[in-house]
Amino acid sequence: MELRSQKNIAARVLKCGRSKVWIDPAKIGDVQQAITAQDIRRLINDGVIKKEQKTGLSSFRKKKMAIQKEKGRRKSHGSRKGKTGTRFSRKNDWMNKVRAQREMLKEFLKTGAIDKPAYKKLYRQSKGGFFRSRAHLASAVKKE
Repeated sequence: MELRSQKNIAARVLKCGRSKVWIDPAKIGDVQQAITAQDIRRLINDGVIKKEQKTGLSSFRKKKMAIQKEKGRRKSHGSRKGKTGTRFSRKNDWMNKVRAQREMLKEFLKTGAIDKPAYKKLYRQSKGGFFRSRAHLASAVKKE
């Protein structure tokens, strides 16, 4: 029951590897009789010889991990690579901080918590990076 040559021919015809060639166990006798590529093609058309499906890689774990990361999980020290500045650029961090402070200053000016000269002074301080956060800015406004 040696079918090595038939498998080789079938692999060549099906354009796949020998391991992906499936032969119907009930029709092994017919396959043994086939000695030419034409015979193998006929058996392929009859469904006696088939090409097995390629093994796929499941992306279930990848999707699950992505969902966890969206929730903010899996971000501890062991999962990080590179400096803090690599993950979050210092420039963007600064931009977000200053924009928030400027928005807060406009709000204070609109509500009348500060006057125009105080606004200008605090605006320049904010631009210079004097305030660590919005809370720091708010405490400075309270002192004014």
